[in-house]
Amino acid sequence: MVSFRHVSFPLFLCLLFHIFLSPPTAGQPFQNCGTTGSYTVNSTYESNLNLLLPSLASNTSLSGGFLNATVGQIPNKIYGLAMCRGDTNASVCRSCLSDAIQDAPRLCPYDKGATIFYNDCLLRYSNQRFFSTVDTSQSWIEWDLNNVTDRSRFDKLVDELMSAITDWAVYNSTRLFATGEMMNSTKTPFPEIYGLVQCTQDLSRSQCQQCLQSILEPRPTQLEGRQEGAVLAASCNFRYGTSKFFDGPSTVRLEQPQENAAVPAPVVPPIINPPKEQGHEKNAARTRIIIFSLVIVTLMLACFVCICLRRRKAMKKRHREEINNITRKSSLLFDLPTIKEATNNFSSANKVGEGGFGTVYKGTLSDGEEIAVKRLSKISGQGLEQLRNEVAFIAQLHHKNLVRLLGYCLEEQEQLLVYEYIQNKSLDTFIFAKSEQLNWEQRHNIIRGIARGLLYLHQDSRVRIVHRDLKASNILLDASMNPKISDFGLARLFGGDHTQSKTTRVVGTFGYMAPEYAIHGSISLKLDVFSFGVLALEIVSGRRNNSFYDPGNVMNLLSYAWQCWTNGTVLKLVDPSMGEHYSSHEIVKCINIGLLCVQENPSDRPNMLSVVLMLNRYKMKLQTPSAPAFLYANAMTESYGFVEDAGPYRGKHEQSTSTSTLFSTNEVSITELDPR
Repeated sequence: MVSFRHVSFPLFLCLLFHIFLSPPTAGQPFQNCGTTGSYTVNSTYESNLNLLLPSLASNTSLSGGFLNATVGQIPNKIYGLAMCRGDTNASVCRSCLSDAIQDAPRLCPYDKGATIFYNDCLLRYSNQRFFSTVDTSQSWIEWDLNNVTDRSRFDKLVDELMSAITDWAVYNSTRLFATGEMMNSTKTPFPEIYGLVQCTQDLSRSQCQQCLQSILEPRPTQLEGRQEGAVLAASCNFRYGTSKFFDGPSTVRLEQPQENAAVPAPVVPPIINPPKEQGHEKNAARTRIIIFSLVIVTLMLACFVCICLRRRKAMKKRHREEINNITRKSSLLFDLPTIKEATNNFSSANKVGEGGFGTVYKGTLSDGEEIAVKRLSKISGQGLEQLRNEVAFIAQLHHKNLVRLLGYCLEEQEQLLVYEYIQNKSLDTFIFAKSEQLNWEQRHNIIRGIARGLLYLHQDSRVRIVHRDLKASNILLDASMNPKISDFGLARLFGGDHTQSKTTRVVGTFGYMAPEYAIHGSISLKLDVFSFGVLALEIVSGRRNNSFYDPGNVMNLLSYAWQCWTNGTVLKLVDPSMGEHYSSHEIVKCINIGLLCVQENPSDRPNMLSVVLMLNRYKMKLQTPSAPAFLYANAMTESYGFVEDAGPYRGKHEQSTSTSTLFSTNEVSITELDPR
């Protein structure tokens, strides 16, 4: 492939002769040295450059293949940018940028700015700020020496393909990158055509579109009729060819239209000569009315369809931009080789947990950081839905009582979530297993920490989030026994001032679901409040709500707690393993708060701000709770019947006809199964 910028005719002949004698090496770099000045040996600028370049080479592959950074202060401040082609993996990215930082000082010695192009990466630095600015002032044009037979038709197909993948990169890709393929038809003389476009990720979508259009339109004359071609600019680039040159499947697939395909003749209504009789005028008037009515109906239908399509497109674009902004700002992509190396190729020795939706492995990155990798099961039905939820929600949440998401990976059919590694196990292994014991101070701290985490989700974060699956096994404990809420795969986001919605597909864990959600599919912030109340009572008592057994024939923990409360024997609820080493005042207050949170009517339950205030204030008069939801009587005719006449959510065990309810009695969450 030949590559030129601005070449005079004599120089063109010399270079062409040289090309035939010694064709260029694949992957040969193209450089554009800056014109903003030069630096001297051992200067501050050189020291800053020596700090910037290795940092770009090592960190870009960990940041989704794109990174910009600055080093130093004016006048020795350097702006740097590195980008790898969107189809390369992390190891290829690192290798390409390592070559680029080695070649840059040699290709542009002592220049304060340089742009180095490789097939797989781009390196750029300057003493002038260039971030978020479209730059196509200097571009490299590459082309193959082979021509096609029908140049105009081939160029038209290339233009159609590049236009399609440009639209995809601008409107659908978080990385402003797309590939495409124009598939061959049996009646066309051209082979398959492949294309690729990419913009630097500091550009906005409109800037990316502007950049690509400026190098695609009009087509450079050097590329007319050529089987392969490329234009490389500092802010964007494109490439096409008749052989596949990128890895992975094509993002966009088109089919070459057949040349001179027969076009069906338009259907012309027959001309009917009206009868020349006395009723002619009456028939003509009737015909005019019918035609006029049809035109009006057609116009109204067309307007309705246009309005619906525009609204649907706007909604899709708004949703896509929300998710893209979250994912793009987070730079959370991990490559599969890095995760395999960290987990010893998902060794069973590294396995630290297993649930209904996948296995969790402990890993160690090359810098020594410990991570937890959740490998989503391919048969669980959760898959991409949970991954989208986790990335969209946790990526923008930062709180000491929420587990931190470090990244994710989608390669080779793997669906992986990477979290910070929490040293201790989940809360259920401490409060339900007799081998592990927690004192009251630790339990009280855990209850308050969970409350603070929920308050952040419901009120203090940038978005309102309902967790929907709060339970003991989803609370992780760090080395200091501080709680961290995890597993946001079932979370629901509320936009704006909305605080409630409905669903026709109820998911969650039996024993922690509020009645209005389990029966009617109503989702609100009070759903998490109910789960918190159950969890608080479990922490105090050391007993599970969904597998509670009491010789007195009280069938669940909530009923037993209510019985102790009404009988004035509330301390009977306390876990015997704590002995007498606890504060009776704090115990009673936590039980009171727990019962307030599990009240049947959602409006009677406190919000999490009130819960946090009640937990943190020593002297504060608390309300008297009413009977909890799912209250069982001592004498029952059915093993799963509810107490009659005890409120709108009790009586017979009913299920809404419009709501499909899934329960899990073994504390494994159940999520929605969507067709793929």
